[in-house]
Amino acid sequence: MANFLDNIPVVTRNLLYLNVIMFVASLINPDFMNSTFAMAFPLADGFRWWQPVTHMFMHANFMHIFFNMYSLVMFGMVVERALGTRDFIIFYLITGFGAVLLHFGVEYLQAQALLQANPGVPAQAIYNYMPSVMGASGAVYGVLVGFAMLYPSARLTLIFPPITLDAKWWVIIFIGIELLTGITGTQMGVAHFAHLGGALFGWLLIKRWKRKGSL
Repeated sequence: MANFLDNIPVVTRNLLYLNVIMFVASLINPDFMNSTFAMAFPLADGFRWWQPVTHMFMHANFMHIFFNMYSLVMFGMVVERALGTRDFIIFYLITGFGAVLLHFGVEYLQAQALLQANPGVPAQAIYNYMPSVMGASGAVYGVLVGFAMLYPSARLTLIFPPITLDAKWWVIIFIGIELLTGITGTQMGVAHFAHLGGALFGWLLIKRWKRKGSL
């Protein structure tokens, strides 16, 4: 196990450690951790300036952190080696910020619709009603897109169902599913537009760096 962790590049490895530490702390004191470090709606009373960063290291349950960290390690270590330490840190943080930017942009439009439908309700009550967001998923979707753009023909096989496709096709499928479920609201409790925001900003960053000749 130690040898495996030592082979993970430094940024990916430390992101893994930090997420695990925050998750353990959340198991010990969930109310404090969630109210302090998950990201509240930016106009809500519970919003704090550090939450755009700290929300990326918070997770709701074991399966949430397990799949995010599994994806981060499997794909992040490859993307980090391709980008280098400094650029991978920039990439990860910007895709995480892009995730909440798109997510709360959509939430803001929903809040305005609620205000119009309920003119007697104070705006602050609506803002406080909007759910907070947590998880590395947005940044991880950025990493997945980064991997697919750097290695589009890499063959990937799902555990279930055991289907093998090129990385570029898997990412297109995943993004299509996120867009469909986000628009239709068929899977509640999942920040689909945060996933899409991370994917969008990951695509923009890799595209920009390729154009500049950095990759």
